[in-house]
Amino acid sequence: MEREDRLSRLVDYIVAEGSVRIEEITEKFGVSMPTTRRDLDALASQQLIVRTRGGAMANSSSGDIPLRYRTSRQWREKNAIARQVAQMVDPGSVIAFNGGTTTTAAAFEVGVRAAAEDRFAGSQTTVVTNAVNIANDLIVRPQLRIVVLGGVARMRSYELIGPLTSLILPEITVDTLFLGVTAVDLQNGLFTHDEGEAAVNAELARAARRVIVLADSTKFDVTSFARICELDAVHGLITDPGVQPEAVQELGEKGVEITIA
Repeated sequence: MEREDRLSRLVDYIVAEGSVRIEEITEKFGVSMPTTRRDLDALASQQLIVRTRGGAMANSSSGDIPLRYRTSRQWREKNAIARQVAQMVDPGSVIAFNGGTTTTAAAFEVGVRAAAEDRFAGSQTTVVTNAVNIANDLIVRPQLRIVVLGGVARMRSYELIGPLTSLILPEITVDTLFLGVTAVDLQNGLFTHDEGEAAVNAELARAARRVIVLADSTKFDVTSFARICELDAVHGLITDPGVQPEAVQELGEKGVEITIA
């Protein structure tokens, strides 16, 4: 297991258990005690956990795990989805990304394609985002114009949320929104953890002519706290081969075009 993956799983484990001892971690993760101590020290330096004598405990904000500690989950599936997204972007179009691990990967692939293909150099392809990390990744691509929505940044997703973010959205039109979600509930719609993120994501969906959801197969058959929108607002969904056939059939019956990356 690579270190970033181990750190991500270790944070989850500590949050779930509340407090753990070094001996428990070494047994569960199959690493040495010196390695465990270094991992705990690294997480404590990021204020994700609190070090205790002989172990660690969750702190009050451990549930909001920063994006960099979640990128290793389902990374093969997310990278496949990201590459599919990059092939869907037309030079000169206006696209949008909200925050999240899959959308971050997809935005990166769009930037790579824009830099590699001459067609993008002669057009003005616009990327609208409320995720400061996505804007940071793409600002170095002169082939792309980056429009960043205002607001207050959240640690978990690097998304800008709040009333400032919503001011610009009624004034613009987006060709395609690539929407990352926490949960795809086949009965109740699309969800995310935070009501502020959900509100901005819903505004983005209303500003878009086409909404394409990016969701690996682990996002199905689960729900989350805040609803973004109903499934009737979705035009397409890109996922991985692990999705259940029943889910694909049901989404198809609802008019959602499914792409397996």
